[in-house]
Amino acid sequence: MRAIRAASAALLSAAAVVLTVAPVALAGEDDNNTTSFGFSVSPATVAPGGTVTLKSDGCEVPSVTVTSGVFDTVTLNEGRSGNATVDVDAKTGAQYEITFDCKGERGTTTLSIAQGTTGGNTTGHDESPPPAAHKGVKAGYGTAATSGADTDGLGVAEVVTGVLLIVGALGAAVVLTRRRATDGRA
Repeated sequence: MRAIRAASAALLSAAAVVLTVAPVALAGEDDNNTTSFGFSVSPATVAPGGTVTLKSDGCEVPSVTVTSGVFDTVTLNEGRSGNATVDVDAKTGAQYEITFDCKGERGTTTLSIAQGTTGGNTTGHDESPPPAAHKGVKAGYGTAATSGADTDGLGVAEVVTGVLLIVGALGAAVVLTRRRATDGRA
């Protein structure tokens, strides 16, 4: 009887963990940034009037349209990258959404506007040193597990695997406890 109570308590604990962790894991699954094609903006932070490089790959149509409220629409042809000049009047400290459209499938990312000006720069490039982290955005091509990117939390597969391992261990514990109880009585 003691083994059944212990197993019940353990199963209730496992259920509580699943009910607590699963919604958090599922929350990140529907964020509209998982696309069948990859895209990036580099640098991710730029001064007003600066230039960003836009890249897209894996789109089956020959062109990807990139739109934002902070620069003119850019069309990326045949998987080639393109440049966009950020509006000189872009608000410092603001974040602007950038949308990549591949035949109706959309992925979005943000571009941060840093302090600084282009001054007498006639090339449109930001002359100030780049921020420390300007790697661009890792997006598209499925999950982070297949692309090698870091994840912010547990995914559905990890939660399900963990629950199955816990249930299996609890089941084995119940079987062994019952076996010992029957062996001890005989």
